[in-house]
Amino acid sequence: MLDLWYKSAVIYCIDVETFMDGNSDGTGDFEGLIDRLDYIAGLGINCIWLMPFYPTPNRDNGYDVTDYYSVDPRLGTLGDFVEFIRQANDRGMRVIVDLVINHTSIDHHWFKAACKDKHSKYRDYYVWSEEKPADAEEGIIFPGYQQSTWTYNEEAGAYYFHRFFEHQADLNIGNPQVRQEFDKIMGFWLQLGISGFRVDAAPFLIELKGIEKRTDIKDPYHYLKQMRSFLSWRRGDAIILAEANVPMADVPKYFDDGDKLQMLFSFIVNQYLMLALAREAVAPLIKGLQAPPEIPDICQWAHFIRNHDELSLDKLSESEREEILSKFHQDKQQVWIYDRGIRRRFPPLVQGDARRIRLAYSLMFTMPGTPVLKAGEEIGMGDDLSLQQRDASRTPIQWSAESNGGFSTAPRDQLIRPVIKEGEYGYPQLNVIAQRRDPHSLLNWMERAIRMRKECPEFGWGSWELIETDNSGVLAIHYQWRDGTVVVLHNLAKDSCTVTLNLGSDRESRWIDLLGDQPYEPIEHPERGIQLEGYGYRWVRVGREHL
Repeated sequence: MLDLWYKSAVIYCIDVETFMDGNSDGTGDFEGLIDRLDYIAGLGINCIWLMPFYPTPNRDNGYDVTDYYSVDPRLGTLGDFVEFIRQANDRGMRVIVDLVINHTSIDHHWFKAACKDKHSKYRDYYVWSEEKPADAEEGIIFPGYQQSTWTYNEEAGAYYFHRFFEHQADLNIGNPQVRQEFDKIMGFWLQLGISGFRVDAAPFLIELKGIEKRTDIKDPYHYLKQMRSFLSWRRGDAIILAEANVPMADVPKYFDDGDKLQMLFSFIVNQYLMLALAREAVAPLIKGLQAPPEIPDICQWAHFIRNHDELSLDKLSESEREEILSKFHQDKQQVWIYDRGIRRRFPPLVQGDARRIRLAYSLMFTMPGTPVLKAGEEIGMGDDLSLQQRDASRTPIQWSAESNGGFSTAPRDQLIRPVIKEGEYGYPQLNVIAQRRDPHSLLNWMERAIRMRKECPEFGWGSWELIETDNSGVLAIHYQWRDGTVVVLHNLAKDSCTVTLNLGSDRESRWIDLLGDQPYEPIEHPERGIQLEGYGYRWVRVGREHL
């Protein structure tokens, strides 16, 4: 029987360099991360996703790799990594790591060898052109910060292709030796005990740009099946969670019949969720939930409120994007980036309104799929718009009211990135220690919500359907798995209401509150209406006692 552990997972995304500094040099490291594993386990997390921790010149937050088989010396050693895996596993947590194989840093020894000698085997590890292609300005990922997708290298005497920044040269998927190298990379980290990979930029990993006439690959998506086959042979329960913000028509190419990727991030639901929260109406979210095609039972969507990049709104219309900026009272000149998204964390979008923050995460935890938290979301961290590009929402974790938020004892000017100090999101007011002491804090709410989410396997495993309501601000979803039934209700509007549901056979069953924004009267007769406060929510088990 397949172990589909990811259907019951709560995933926690960590950037090691901004999580906890264990050796007081101003940069987070594995020593600091190991020291905080009890905190992570205490949240109820059962899967940690590590962002890139490989050696890197760090021009792009570690996504410009110079060695796939080691740990950046700033963060520790391979021994530290293995000790981290051991201790995470001892606490019942699996670990997945970023697999960044669409491109390498131009400082990688493969690229240096490719430039130095065109007869080197590494020359064909990359994508080259003697002349600058006519479409070099098309398909740019970072408008305003990237001028081309082809850059001339003097030593190589040719142009190299880079879908992202010019310091990130694309690897040539058409080269069998490159694909074999990918297998070695995956095998190496699997051997050290990880449970899978988060694949960066999956659509660009499999594109054939620049090699169309030099490869016999007819279906680039077939490589995903090869990756999965290798992964499953090496470790049967390992997974691939891919970043693929693609049109819904392309989704089946990533899942196939369940023999390619197991998980994709649901960018479509995330974007329509933001529109729904801005409008305080459920119609956009319903549209997002109904947009994806049916996927195999073995596969799963991963849901998030914010990730480590910008809040991409590329699947929405221009007017819808403007509406989100307006309803959330955001200055476009300050927050808009790459012509597609917002570079803020979520709490500042809703002016720190605790009700709307908890509403959003309650929605995420109860979406059909697997929830993903970015470190710092559990305490409602803010952002620093004075920092460049995506760094605004990548500030160090605020552990306490001590200097540097307890992240590091190094001088402030030596920190990998400044800790937020001023205002309502500054570490003197907003930190882990303060929220641990407050029974009504977001951190304590998150622990309860995660625990309850894990006690409701219906969200990750079950079938679901929307329940018709008489209120445009209320979303109601019915989940069924084995002998369990759960109904969740969310009021996206600021006004309280009593909502009437089209219940069908569940009207005669017993309804038991599991989690809500406040204590409500027991639901004795659901057919007569169910009360919800403004921005309120209720998780309800139907038909039997919860425990």
